[in-house]
Amino acid sequence: MTSSAMTRILRLCAAAGLAISAHWVVPAWAAGAMATGGLTSQPIGHYDFCKSHPSECNIRPVDLDPARMTDSLWRRLISVTAKVNAAVKPMSDLDHYGKDEVWAYPDDGYGDCEDYVLEKRRQLYRMGMSLADLLITVVRKPDGEGHSVLTVRTDKGDYVLDNLTDKIKAWDATGYRFLKRQAIDNTGRWVSIRDGQPVLVGSVQ
Repeated sequence: MTSSAMTRILRLCAAAGLAISAHWVVPAWAAGAMATGGLTSQPIGHYDFCKSHPSECNIRPVDLDPARMTDSLWRRLISVTAKVNAAVKPMSDLDHYGKDEVWAYPDDGYGDCEDYVLEKRRQLYRMGMSLADLLITVVRKPDGEGHSVLTVRTDKGDYVLDNLTDKIKAWDATGYRFLKRQAIDNTGRWVSIRDGQPVLVGSVQ
């Protein structure tokens, strides 16, 4: 093989490597931040969860700055999402508990969307992330069904951890209609997300 041919091959390989690297890194730097509104109603499932776990619903984080996005954090988000999605088997609250809107940690290996969110939030919090950056969020899917995801606030934008996919997405690239999420300064309060639609899950004022 001539040196010029080898040079062309090396250049092609380098270009391919850059493309793969860009595919891996760029999504972590491509999101914007959600625009939130004022205080709004708390989902009924979270209200009942707070009655069972009161210490988790009166936390007021001191540092309200978004998490610093790094390659390490991005890998951690990917790892936790994939691990929890694989470990928990989907089951409706009605089948699981005999009633609707039960938010609980999926310690028995079963749960619905809120339970996946709670577990991811718990694991990332134990890894040192602030609860101001780990926000339970209510959305509406394109088919109109209510759904919950975990919003992760970073200095490069807001990202969504979802039980319906292992892929971490910018919040505005999910196709969801965002309705409300936990307030960053109080784990027991919720704020609206601007331009959201009326919430389609049970809530309490």
